Amino acid sequence: MLKRTSSRAVLALAASLLVAACASEPREVSHPVVVPPNAGVYKIGQPYQIQGIWYYPKEQPDYDETGIASWYGSESGNRTANGEHFDPNALTAAHRTLPLPVNVRITNLDNGKSLIVRVNDRGPFARGRIIDVSARAAQLLGFYAHGTARVRVTFIARADLPGGRKPPSETPPEIAVAVPAAPTAKVDTSGIGIVPGVPVAPPVKVADLPAPAPIATQPGQDLTGPPSGQVTTVPVPSVTHLYVQAGAFGALENAQRLKAKLAASGDWTISTIERDGHKLYRLRLGPFSDTASADAALARVTGSGSNDAKIVVDR
Repeated sequence: MLKRTSSRAVLALAASLLVAACASEPREVSHPVVVPPNAGVYKIGQPYQIQGIWYYPKEQPDYDETGIASWYGSESGNRTANGEHFDPNALTAAHRTLPLPVNVRITNLDNGKSLIVRVNDRGPFARGRIIDVSARAAQLLGFYAHGTARVRVTFIARADLPGGRKPPSETPPEIAVAVPAAPTAKVDTSGIGIVPGVPVAPPVKVADLPAPAPIATQPGQDLTGPPSGQVTTVPVPSVTHLYVQAGAFGALENAQRLKAKLAASGDWTISTIERDGHKLYRLRLGPFSDTASADAALARVTGSGSNDAKIVVDR
């Protein structure tokens, strides 16, 4: 059984880490959440640091990611990151960077069960996990006893606030200006010629995994409302594998450069994928058949200094 600290404890940990952060790193400015009497606000949130890794919350209406889900327990009534009351029997979840609250669809790629949940908290902070769900959601998705599952998570809509208040149609100005832009460098996305001696797998289609089940809606139905708890079953691949992915690049040279840097952490391969008419070069370790092996590989990679590496699910 997984146990996660309360949002208050996580915020305290984040604050202590921020004090020790280098001056050259982005800083999280303290902006306490003002919680109305009926509890819960819409928020994006400040950039924050946990265990040496920076996270940048933002609007992500096109969010669609595969990885490993876990479930978490907490005392009923504790405050979530946006000020709501945590309820282990509600269909809720924690995510590192999505706005709060939003509704997402989680599809269990191990059994095909698919469910809409409400994201209203921050987490998970265990490396190699992309989302934490409540105990009830884990039960409905069929992985409560096992603890983790291979999942696909897709954004649905901003969610209603407690008391039936509608989410803002636009990001409130006070929220938008409170989140400074993450420091970025110019990204090279232009194609280059194949580097002699570098093995590259042939391009593969993006749609490796079945799309999430269409959402059954009635005329006028609002997808921002509380999750209904309806579980649908969708086709899933008979076999999926886990990979540790260090990045996806528009230029082969960039993938090759990172491969050389991480050579000591494993036998990396570069594969290509077509996305929106552009070729991307993915740097990966694997495939792995079980979560423990993927976790061990991810630990080696992060130990080599790659904080951007993550576990993904693919054929």
